[in-house]
Amino acid sequence: MPIALLALAIGAFGIGTTEFVMIGVLPQTAADFGVSIPTAGHLITGYALGVVIGAPLLTASAARLPRKTVLLAMMGVFSLGNLLFALSPNHEFGVGFRFLAGLPHGAFFGAGAVVASSLVEPGNRAKAVSMMFLGLTLANVVGVPLGTLLGQQVGWRATFGVVALVGLVAITAIAWLVPHQGRPPRASLRGELDAFRRPQVWLALGIVTFGLGGAFACLSYVTPMLTDVAGFAPRDVTLLLALAGAGMTVGNLLGGRLADRALMPGLYLALVGLAAGLSLFTVTAYSKAGAAITVFAVGVAGFMAGLMMQNRIMQKAGGTPTLVSAAVQSAFNIANSIGAYLGGLVIAGGLGLLAPNWVGATLSVLGLSMAIMSGMLDRREERTAALVPA
Repeated sequence: MPIALLALAIGAFGIGTTEFVMIGVLPQTAADFGVSIPTAGHLITGYALGVVIGAPLLTASAARLPRKTVLLAMMGVFSLGNLLFALSPNHEFGVGFRFLAGLPHGAFFGAGAVVASSLVEPGNRAKAVSMMFLGLTLANVVGVPLGTLLGQQVGWRATFGVVALVGLVAITAIAWLVPHQGRPPRASLRGELDAFRRPQVWLALGIVTFGLGGAFACLSYVTPMLTDVAGFAPRDVTLLLALAGAGMTVGNLLGGRLADRALMPGLYLALVGLAAGLSLFTVTAYSKAGAAITVFAVGVAGFMAGLMMQNRIMQKAGGTPTLVSAAVQSAFNIANSIGAYLGGLVIAGGLGLLAPNWVGATLSVLGLSMAIMSGMLDRREERTAALVPA
């Protein structure tokens, strides 16, 4: 694999850390700003909103720029947003700076996925993209636990100061290691938007939104499941979340290899596994060993499906993949919001802490149904093409 993928992985590591470490340092941030935990939760929402808005907006604005330039610019905005957040004087400014830090998230992954796939032969493109996303999964294994520990021992501002520094390291690595890409062929906003006329693109975004929404319905409330149901001590949760991150890493690597060989069968397997794992969690959550194994399995299946969908949508976008590739990140964060909202709804309705797993299983089955529809459309298009004279 080209060493340039290391530079992309460093950027992905920084982005993954800043997105999820906020959960770990939320109590310290709330205390520092003098607000309640629910109010401090706006810092998470602000980042997600930045991702959803920034992915299409910044990608469209940069459609005519060389992709290496886009990568450098996005990491520059990312570093600035995190540095300003670390210096925030109050909660209101903090939400604004978190929004700023989230804006380049989708555009970076959109451009990065296209660059990663362009660096290798066609048969290894999904594997190359998985190498970039390896940084994102390692953020959950290493970055988030260490960032949380740093925030608890030194202060949350130190955590995001270090994240800003990681962004600067990524800028240096990209400038040094990523080859010049030139202007994208046929680069135009109209060309990028034309990809959204394809039903397969919308089906792919739907699979991400609902299929991965199933994983987030569980993971958003996995801490109380592990402490109040499985019986783990609160201090053990960080290690268990790292275990989920390890599962994501395994799923990322498996997904990258399967996507190059049997993308749709692999996607079906991942979504079936996710639905089964979430259903089983309603039983295994009563056992410490069972809960730990299931959390790992959910991480494997969820990120395996996510990596495959990143490659699937790039295939279906044709020659203009950057904007739809970035749109996957918007769909990913919408999935996060939908899963968390519906999971909270059933808990508030008195159905118990494990009820989000049933919500997640249902969403995963819905995503699987869309994947089957997409596969059927593939076969219909192949039959039609076979009837057309050469």
